[in-house]
Amino acid sequence: RGVPKEEQHSVDLIEKRYVYGDTKHEVNVYVKVFTNSPFLVCMDLARSQEEVIDPKYLWVGPDGKNLEGRMYVNLTETGKLMVMGFKESMSGAYTCTLAHKIIETTTQEEREMFEAYKFMVYAYREADHAYQVFVRFTTKECELAANGQFFEELKKILNNIISDLTCHIIESSYKCHSVKIPKQGLLHELFVSFQVNPFAPGWEEVCQQVPYDCEDETNMRVQEARDRIGEFFNKQRYALKHESQTVPAIRYVDNSFSVTHIDSCRPGFGKNDITHKNCASCCVVCDPGTYSPNNEVTCQICTRPRVKTYGARSC
Repeated sequence: RGVPKEEQHSVDLIEKRYVYGDTKHEVNVYVKVFTNSPFLVCMDLARSQEEVIDPKYLWVGPDGKNLEGRMYVNLTETGKLMVMGFKESMSGAYTCTLAHKIIETTTQEEREMFEAYKFMVYAYREADHAYQVFVRFTTKECELAANGQFFEELKKILNNIISDLTCHIIESSYKCHSVKIPKQGLLHELFVSFQVNPFAPGWEEVCQQVPYDCEDETNMRVQEARDRIGEFFNKQRYALKHESQTVPAIRYVDNSFSVTHIDSCRPGFGKNDITHKNCASCCVVCDPGTYSPNNEVTCQICTRPRVKTYGARSC
């Protein structure tokens, strides 16, 4: 995901894992945590299509030091840089100076030229997904003890359906309301709400088997959990229509199941669709001077910015 700030002319080149520099402005590049960056090219697109005489490349990392010979970089002889096994702490400015000669055809006189290219490289993660579910049931009246028992029972059933996915139900609650239905009378309904969350106890062990992109794994699982719960409520609807001779006291309200998708970011990461509009759905590492202590999606600004690092979890 490396796209210059203003335009997206290099989209077709991203696919080839090359991101070209631009002398006019810095180029933002987003690298998923633990993966290798694309090759950053110490030239702009136009220059790369021409012959370049006696090119020399000097790459400098975010710490201001030469990157030559560092363990975690792959530097090609044509001046392309790949940063390997990207971590939050590797985020920052990567600059390259290209020195090359221009030779006058008539006099064979040589002139040395310098061009500087700046890449802002940011670590990112996929957002963690969870799902907020709302569902309704009719009940005989609001003051029944059975309502609370039913709610506890429902939670147990739902947790059982998804426990093998190391997902669980959290932040569950219900309220009873009386509802006036058009052309019918007054009904009593339980408004139930809960979250399907992928971090049930034991989820870390599951992650140890896929050390790198744990969020891909947890996101897959929580989506499967959401589908199973949707299926469960779908069946309730069917069961009531076809099997129930005696209508249960508390019953599912047809089509009342609804789901909203909630994103969260790991500590040290946040979303910002203004500064990172080419990676708006990503959780991008917090900039120096900002921090994120929890799973919210925003990096907060430090009141007294002592933080000089990327991915801070506190000030």
